Amino acid sequence: MSELINILQANSKEGKEYLEGLKKRAEGIEDDVNVKVLEILSEIKKNGDNAVISFTRKFDCENIESLTVASEEIKKAYEVVDDEFVDALKTAKKNITEFHEKQKDKSWIMTKENGVVMGQTVRGLSRVGIYVPGGTAAYPSSVLMNALPAKVAGVEKIVMVTPPRKDGTISESILVAADIAGVDEIYKVGGAQAIGALAYGTETIEKVDKIVGPGNIFVALAKRSVFGLVDIDMIAGPSEILVVSDENGNEKFIAADLMSQAEHDKLASAILVTTSKELALKVQKEIKRQVENLSRKEIIETSLRDFGVILVVDNMDEAIDLGNKIAPEHFELVAKDPFLYLGRIKNAGSIFLGSYSPEPLGDYMAGPNHVLPTSGSARFFSPLSVDDFIKKSSYIYYSEEALYGVKDKIVKIADTEGLTAHANSIKVRYEDVSQK
Repeated sequence: MSELINILQANSKEGKEYLEGLKKRAEGIEDDVNVKVLEILSEIKKNGDNAVISFTRKFDCENIESLTVASEEIKKAYEVVDDEFVDALKTAKKNITEFHEKQKDKSWIMTKENGVVMGQTVRGLSRVGIYVPGGTAAYPSSVLMNALPAKVAGVEKIVMVTPPRKDGTISESILVAADIAGVDEIYKVGGAQAIGALAYGTETIEKVDKIVGPGNIFVALAKRSVFGLVDIDMIAGPSEILVVSDENGNEKFIAADLMSQAEHDKLASAILVTTSKELALKVQKEIKRQVENLSRKEIIETSLRDFGVILVVDNMDEAIDLGNKIAPEHFELVAKDPFLYLGRIKNAGSIFLGSYSPEPLGDYMAGPNHVLPTSGSARFFSPLSVDDFIKKSSYIYYSEEALYGVKDKIVKIADTEGLTAHANSIKVRYEDVSQK
């Protein structure tokens, strides 16, 4: 029987081919799906609620009647979930809020001589839509990670959409998480139709300014299509984890962490880069042992066979450099002194340091956001943050004297650009002065 995950030399032909193939794992899917997405969005734009209900009946729940989640449904959800779960969510909320409070920006003002006043105002967006996957995949942690930064930013209304189950209900864990996070409105709609409703507005769902949150390929392409009409967070690709370890890594921990991401999706990638061939062999063996006891075994095995790998390098310098090239969503650094290398990690969505900071800690509890850039986009994208839910406006005040002091320079630049009306806007203010 072949191994679930291959061990390759990073600088070998096979190692380089693996890294090239990683970039292409989602290719070939988008074109066909995009046609369907555009059709759905067009229907939502034209027919509002009727189209939303029609698609919801087709894809999720045949007997859906109302799109709106009533307060009674939230109360009943608390009766279903246990107290320990509620307590865990409240602890996570505290940690996430505390971390994101540190990100808050402030309005500011500056004054200069001759009556110059300038500054910048910072305010939360008016309405933000949060997409939360539903059905068989219920992720209350996603509710907290998307809603709480918006709350900290001062967003006026947080609107959540999530697909209903076959019986027309919403996952109780999601409803409780939404209530704890302070979501203002909840609607039973998912897929591209939910994105269309948020972007265009319907009779029931008022349009929003920004849409955030993960979803399947239909959701991702719908978000991309409405970008510009509304803002979006990012186009998320398959989940990924990179573990970089020296010879001190614990094979049990590393194997478990790799599979924690492999279970998300058959397209997910789990990579170990290590300086130790001995550790590589131990991790390979440990994965085969642990996977037998995991509920999503089939997904994990497919993911590891197709997109997982253990890459052996000569030293930690090479390992860190390779990590920066991959620019992973999750970057676990397992070393005797991980802080020694922290400053050299340039490209990563979130960095996990040491053997006792596994990726699920970031998913659920620590505080930093788990909505992260994927597919190498950590080279230029950042995690979801308070900054994603604010807008900034600058303001300028010049006195007559202050403008007079720079008028000739402004006119000079405007004339050079051939924009004579710009120049004239300055000149007319001082025609009487020049005539004296």
